Amino acid sequence: MATPREEREYAELSLVSALGVRASGAGDRETPEEPCPLRTCFQRDVDRITHCKAFRRLKHKTQVFLQPEGDHYRTRLTHTLEVSRIARTISRALRLNEDLTEAIALGHDLGHTPFGHAGERALNEIYSGGFRHYEQSLRVVDRLEKDGRGLNLCRETRTGILNHTTGTPRGSLEADIVRLSDKIAYINHDLDDAERAGILAPGDEPAIVRERLGERNSRRINAIVTDVIETSRGRDVILMSPDVTEAVGVFTDFMYSEVYKNPVAKGEESKVHDILLGIWRYYTGHPDALPEDYRRIADEDGLERAVTDYVSGMTDKYVIDRYLELFVPRSWQVR
Repeated sequence: MATPREEREYAELSLVSALGVRASGAGDRETPEEPCPLRTCFQRDVDRITHCKAFRRLKHKTQVFLQPEGDHYRTRLTHTLEVSRIARTISRALRLNEDLTEAIALGHDLGHTPFGHAGERALNEIYSGGFRHYEQSLRVVDRLEKDGRGLNLCRETRTGILNHTTGTPRGSLEADIVRLSDKIAYINHDLDDAERAGILAPGDEPAIVRERLGERNSRRINAIVTDVIETSRGRDVILMSPDVTEAVGVFTDFMYSEVYKNPVAKGEESKVHDILLGIWRYYTGHPDALPEDYRRIADEDGLERAVTDYVSGMTDKYVIDRYLELFVPRSWQVR
């Protein structure tokens, strides 16, 4: 009798078109493993990412707004989940591999720093080797998780995680979907958060966005997703129609000028560099204070690399708590 994995792999012969990546015959891992009787190789990757520590920490990492007061602002985790859902919708409609798409989407931001892109820019300036979150995401799954053993993910998943920002090296159509879904998610949910914060008001977005994509978050996402599916169906490339491409480009430019570079929204970011630099210098000067697994990385990959790995993995709150503990005098009173 066939195992559940074998049944799923057989089903993929009809569910996943020749343009997609079928689990059967795929899933090369750096360390070979016996196939799971229940899950395909990509389903296994989804589970490994979902259960790893770096994934759980995403709930306490900034998406756009630093330390927002309110329960409904996006975090790096909710962003990841929104990307995953958008990507799976597109992947299913185009008869590509949903499980590979989901694995890439769930892992794409595992290497993001505390304080969002402000933290990424800070670490890129601080660490002599340079820092890019998409490269760190791959390092997390390859080197840092499971006490240095890594998650041993499939080659297709790893490539998709690495190229989700730049598209280089070229991976699969599933990876291309995640890269586009990342943008669809963040420009829309960041606008929603900006309106919640009072930085923008409904209707402030350019007229071309309202006319071609819609006036509400859900309608805009649906319009873009529908367009991607209709334009890409049966083709070996993932793209939008010219009209929607133009509207999304205007939308993106608007978000950069009015939100991502807004002095009110980003006013606290000037403090991020000094906070991360102070902590980074402390641990490079006190390597014995690093957790044991990072001390081992320091022995193998160098102290600065290990400290960068440790600091980049911290959550926003943990960074602030450590900074206060290390550099701000505690209050006391005479008894």
